Amino acid sequence: MASLDSVSLAILLGAILVMAGILSSLLALRFGAPLLLVFLFIGMLAGDSGPGGLKFSDVENTYLVGSAALALILFDGGLKTRFQSIRTVLAPSMMLATAGVLLTALITAPVAKYALDLNWTEALLIGAVVASTDAAAVFLLVHAQGLRLRPRVGATLEAESGTNDPFAVFLTLMLVELISVGHSSAGHVILEFIRESMLGAIVGVIGGRLVVLALNRVALPQGLHAPFVTTAALVIFGVAQISHASGFLAVYLAGIMIGNRPTRAHNSVVTFLDAATWLAQIVMFVMLGLLVSPQRLLSSVVPAVIISLVLMLVARPVAVFLCLAPFPFNWREKLFIAWTGLRGAVAIFLASIPMLVGLSKAYLYFDVAFVVVIISLLLQGWTLAAAARRLHVALPRAERGPRRVELDLPGQLEQQLVGYAVRPKSLFLRRGLIPSWSKPTLVIRKEKILTPSEAEPVAAGDYIYLLAPPEKAESLDRFFIDMQPSSAPDPHLLGDFVVSGEVTLGDIAQIYGISIEPNDARLTLADYFDVHLDRAPKEGATLPLDAIILVARNISGGRVNVVGLRLPEDEDETAAPLTRMGVLRKKLSEAWISLAGI
Repeated sequence: MASLDSVSLAILLGAILVMAGILSSLLALRFGAPLLLVFLFIGMLAGDSGPGGLKFSDVENTYLVGSAALALILFDGGLKTRFQSIRTVLAPSMMLATAGVLLTALITAPVAKYALDLNWTEALLIGAVVASTDAAAVFLLVHAQGLRLRPRVGATLEAESGTNDPFAVFLTLMLVELISVGHSSAGHVILEFIRESMLGAIVGVIGGRLVVLALNRVALPQGLHAPFVTTAALVIFGVAQISHASGFLAVYLAGIMIGNRPTRAHNSVVTFLDAATWLAQIVMFVMLGLLVSPQRLLSSVVPAVIISLVLMLVARPVAVFLCLAPFPFNWREKLFIAWTGLRGAVAIFLASIPMLVGLSKAYLYFDVAFVVVIISLLLQGWTLAAAARRLHVALPRAERGPRRVELDLPGQLEQQLVGYAVRPKSLFLRRGLIPSWSKPTLVIRKEKILTPSEAEPVAAGDYIYLLAPPEKAESLDRFFIDMQPSSAPDPHLLGDFVVSGEVTLGDIAQIYGISIEPNDARLTLADYFDVHLDRAPKEGATLPLDAIILVARNISGGRVNVVGLRLPEDEDETAAPLTRMGVLRKKLSEAWISLAGI
């Protein structure tokens, strides 16, 4: 009976923990990543050294759970990554994910050596354990604090945090092997890294394609798509690890492959994985907290604090500035990327590897990583939004998107049904705008189902359903949120050929003599961007308008309110076209004053 009672008690405590994790997701949107520290401390309190008195020293199961949780976190991050958004920053991101991690470890190592009285290999292992940016912490914090970062900065952080864990894991394993065995050549290490990376990439790409094929070809019962994809991610991770490839790189790339291709039940898969990764992080933090001994921490807390401060204020910034030197980032962007080098459960997970193989001083690595994570999440985590604003890398915060209903249509993948409640101040209702690739299909009004023609005109409070490609469905959100009042254009952005977003296409055509569709004459430039862009407009977005290129120069309230006008610069023109372009430039100059006053 006693054993049955203990099992029942374990089930009860586990269920309470899961329920607390579900409810904590509400607080996460307010407090961000530091909330995860609560579960780390819960693990500490429940442990042998806390009031809970639970004796737990199962490093193998902790490593197993940590590996699965980290795999799901990286897969979820890849699933939400749009390849077109990171394509232009792959080079700087890969530089940060490899050379940046190595430089951070090398700069941190001398401090660890003298602060903890270690040899050089052991000190470098400390540096490797805490060198990587934690993907889960970055993804969670940016989402929880509602940050809209400048596209180049956000994409760089997204790609770096998703790809630097494999290199950090590899570096940690190599150093653990070096300490255990006592010798390893540099050539062997480099070849091993290349082999693991290439094989991991192959497994990830092939695995992702197979999952897409299975999702779209196999008629799974409703509700099983999300568990299937989640299980497939762990299968891909396991296959890669057994093949001595980088399983973490494989699952991240598999997530990118799946997330960037049309699949069935995409929305339900993403929603399910959001919940799964949140609970995985909670379980991982609690289990890692159980391994911590507060009494043991006291002997290494001061050196650990010193290492943490050097890591945040010296090692990470130096590595970022050196790695990004060849790329066109300004100093504010580099400083923000340096400050966003958050450490999370990955560092503690890596520190459990020396414990797993029984290295001497194994608990020292674990305790140092624990302190580093706490300081990083508290200092960097809670100041991330303020740093983004002070360094001018944060865009104005957009209103939270409307509740969107997505329904798959059996028999095809090109279109799905997307539903919204019509708000009184929405772009759709007030301006009648809708992208050309979407088609209103039905309207629900007072529990009656109507066709769009029967419901004309659509009124506030109606529910409208549209056909749209799955990959573009999210772009419809901006047409169904309440319009924000546009602020005056920033005078620093004004220059040659810059006009207000409220100028109509008819005005542009009349003054510049360009050709437009007759039905577009009453559209404003802001409307033109809303209708023809697949996604919400961002600074620097361009659209062609006959011979003119429209450039979004400033965004306010989710709409373009300052537009730059320029001619294409990538055409190899002969003398006659050059003359035509010169005439058009002259017209642009002459018309600037009159257009600015429209």
